[in-house]
Amino acid sequence: MKTIALIFSMLGLLWTNSASNLEALNISKTESTVGWKAAKVTGEHWGKVKISSANLDYQNGRITSGSFEIDMTSITVEDIKDANSNARLTNHLKSDDFFSVEKFNKSSMTITEAKTSNGKDYEIKGNLVIKGISNPVTFPAQVTEEGNKVIATGKITFDRTKYDIKYRSGNYFENLADKLIYDEVTLEVKLVGMK
Repeated sequence: MKTIALIFSMLGLLWTNSASNLEALNISKTESTVGWKAAKVTGEHWGKVKISSANLDYQNGRITSGSFEIDMTSITVEDIKDANSNARLTNHLKSDDFFSVEKFNKSSMTITEAKTSNGKDYEIKGNLVIKGISNPVTFPAQVTEEGNKVIATGKITFDRTKYDIKYRSGNYFENLADKLIYDEVTLEVKLVGMK
């Protein structure tokens, strides 16, 4: 009986030490950013969208899990300077042709696996949810420490048609010529956490 008690005691100590090394980083929404970029035959558009919530679990100097949620109502267009043209594209992105923001005002990404050999360069796997549709994504990320800050950056590229965004996609419409919009969209994510 003493041996069993000793084993359970040691397991409890190991679990306590492991749990104590796990930190839930306090994510700064003002310093964290998400940028988007999409391309068409005649050029590119890009902009930003605000993070509404985020978390990163950090253990022994490495990210183990996390997630972020973005507020689709906050989407902006940064490359068009003319106010009327900018508003027209911004409103179009919010419409049912694209992100159906009135019905789906949040998008999110949840990490399911974070692989790293050096604690700096990662291969992240997760689930990206847009318009209520979830698809797996894999993308590279980098993590650095600056004082008490942990900064994680990653570039997520996804196929918009997998999220029912088919407007002017060459896979669904013919003879679009220079009106074609490419299917790949890129999100550049920066999460700044405080230890």
